[in-house]
Amino acid sequence: MAEQSPEPVRFGILGCANIARKVSRAITVAPNATISAIGSRTIEKATAFAKENNYPSTTKIYGSYEAVLDDQEVDAVYVPLPTSLHLKWAVLAAQKKKHVLLEKPVALNVKELDVILEECELNGVQYMDATMWMHHPRTIKMKEFMSDSQRFGTLKSVHSTFTFLAPTEFLKNNIRVKPDLDALGALGDAGWYSIRAILWATDYELPKTVTALRDPELNEAGVILSCGASLSWKDGRVATFHCSFLTNMSMDIVVSGTTGNLRVHDFVIPFQENVAPFYTVEGSKFGELLLAIYPAPSEQEVSTDLSQEALMVEEFSNLVESVRGQGCKPENKWPIISRKTQLVVDAVKASIEKGFEPVEVVY
Repeated sequence: MAEQSPEPVRFGILGCANIARKVSRAITVAPNATISAIGSRTIEKATAFAKENNYPSTTKIYGSYEAVLDDQEVDAVYVPLPTSLHLKWAVLAAQKKKHVLLEKPVALNVKELDVILEECELNGVQYMDATMWMHHPRTIKMKEFMSDSQRFGTLKSVHSTFTFLAPTEFLKNNIRVKPDLDALGALGDAGWYSIRAILWATDYELPKTVTALRDPELNEAGVILSCGASLSWKDGRVATFHCSFLTNMSMDIVVSGTTGNLRVHDFVIPFQENVAPFYTVEGSKFGELLLAIYPAPSEQEVSTDLSQEALMVEEFSNLVESVRGQGCKPENKWPIISRKTQLVVDAVKASIEKGFEPVEVVY
């Protein structure tokens, strides 16, 4: 008798944020997940959102977030609410025994995140943040190159940028520029990705110190629109990042080793959904009369049948099933990575507030 496949993980969506459109699509595409319910502050808004985004006809529509969490047929929730609301709703979701896929930035500070993670652990639910590029197969291939000591050598430096030119309407009214909704601004929204990229490249070893770069750009309410920082490790490794709502789009990681380099130009969102390139070079040398550099970087292309957000949902759902169906403990990797990312975000913010002094990072 053939073994039956596990039932798909049933997701509830809290809110109708724009990013929820993308993740909703990913849930419908992932082979082991389905949308079971959506809740908004009004049932009219939730109904319109479900229709606009082609939700299954079986999706239950609620006029509150509480109703989604009270639904016994919801296994997990995706939380794309403003950062200032994460603490309340992620904690309540965990207490209701719902597994938590939490949009980034995951909290306003590590103190809030620790409360969320503690509740997830106490209630035996899986936690993951929604940093989608982590789940693209390209990310694995890039790490394989960096782990090859003969080709890449020893890591020396990392530089990452994530910037985009936000329209005037965004800069006036988007939640990411409102101090009561997303007080971390560009640091929490775009900077989160670059900080995660740096930690990924360093195998999640926290830096010794973080020093914010001078002259960040703030709006009238004091929310960060553009900033950067330098990070340093005890062994001499260094990293820098820049994030901005005020600069043409860039999504770069440049990783330099003693014998090789890696570059990727679209790490946050690949230029194409199903294929993603990166570039490697080894043993670079100056040519005759310094007129050229050789060898030229080689392009590596990585294909995927599922988008990176669908792969994220698939991996999260696999972890949920291992807890739900096999009695396993939740995977602790993702809470640890989230917490380390939040610690560096906090350190950058603290360095800005302390006049750009170095801030030590302690786990």
